[in-house]
Amino acid sequence: MTQGEKLAPLEIPITRTLIVSGAIASRDYQDVHHDAELAQAKGSPDIFMNILTTNGLVGRYVTDRFGPAAVLRKVAIRLGAPNYPGDTMVLSGTVEQVEASSDGATAVVRVVGANGIGNHVTGTVTVTVPEGADRPTGPEEAEPSEEGGPA
Repeated sequence: MTQGEKLAPLEIPITRTLIVSGAIASRDYQDVHHDAELAQAKGSPDIFMNILTTNGLVGRYVTDRFGPAAVLRKVAIRLGAPNYPGDTMVLSGTVEQVEASSDGATAVVRVVGANGIGNHVTGTVTVTVPEGADRPTGPEEAEPSEEGGPA
């Protein structure tokens, strides 16, 4: 990994199943993440993704790009435009800083996740990759399944 390196983008289809399953998996039972009628009554056009699901997808994006030995050290994100069903979020990243050590390297990666109405998520991820660790050769190894989860 080198400073300024652009990571291959990852397109994630935003489905109702992804939104609801992410909320349930993170024990976020707020109605705006699973009940369209109640979400609309609260002023939202539909259900929307919670921050914990977004956090997991950002982490997955970085570890998919740096390989199975990559260790997330810090994930700092901010949400913007909501992720609604039927949209697609495209995650992209740039390596901003790299610090080498005797056992590998630690990088700070700036990540942006954009959807059809704007930036859903922006932030940085600090990741450590051990010396000699295998790294995926291309984005094909990180393509999402139909529901946006691991392939």
